[in-house]
Amino acid sequence: MKRFEGRRAVVTGAASGIGLQIVVQLLAEGAQVLGCDLDPTGIPDGAEKLRVDVGAESDIVAMARQADAEFGGIDHLFNNAGIGSTTSVVSATFEEWETVFRVNARGVFLGMKYTLPGMLDRGFGSIVNTASVAALVGFPDRASYTASKGAVVALTKQVAIQYARSGVRCNCICPGTVETHGLTQLLEQAEDRLSRRSELAARQPMGRLGEAAEVANAALYLASDDAAFITGTALVVDGGLTAAQL
Repeated sequence: MKRFEGRRAVVTGAASGIGLQIVVQLLAEGAQVLGCDLDPTGIPDGAEKLRVDVGAESDIVAMARQADAEFGGIDHLFNNAGIGSTTSVVSATFEEWETVFRVNARGVFLGMKYTLPGMLDRGFGSIVNTASVAALVGFPDRASYTASKGAVVALTKQVAIQYARSGVRCNCICPGTVETHGLTQLLEQAEDRLSRRSELAARQPMGRLGEAAEVANAALYLASDDAAFITGTALVVDGGLTAAQL
């Protein structure tokens, strides 16, 4: 029996990186999937596709309505869409701060706001939000990003406790440095890309970068019935990075 046979899932940020791998694994495990992204062309065949700006309330309302129309409801929400930033508190602009929070924090809030009511009505559901190890330890030049991902961890815990007896669970994953499009963008800003890539790999005690599929494995575990007694947790998937820094 496949873990997600007959289940209905929505994934944001589904066209690349961790979100793409979540979609691939959900489809392989029997789920019906609505993949959402600003550019949905990279979402795998087999999934329903929708262009969504997660920071726009109207887009999230449309996302929830389409999932209801196509699938008859949502069992699993993966709030995965996110963007990075590389500034300090002093160098960050107000516009950058607002943009990062709009996607990383508001997007998670809106996703839960408009999918939770259906889950609560049915007495079943699971939510997995994508946070980051940056929510747990400090990194230079990550002010907006760190704060937004810290908000994701805190909101995850609040929602988990709010609805702990409802049949709906809420958890988040905290990836370390992973081979994704976001990493590529980060490296493009470095003077020596190869050297910077080696530094990022070396700061994780396992000595390598993570793979998107490895993080997706953790996300699907938290969403599945295998994790039925887990809610409000922040599962770290970082090759030992936070263990070495704490």
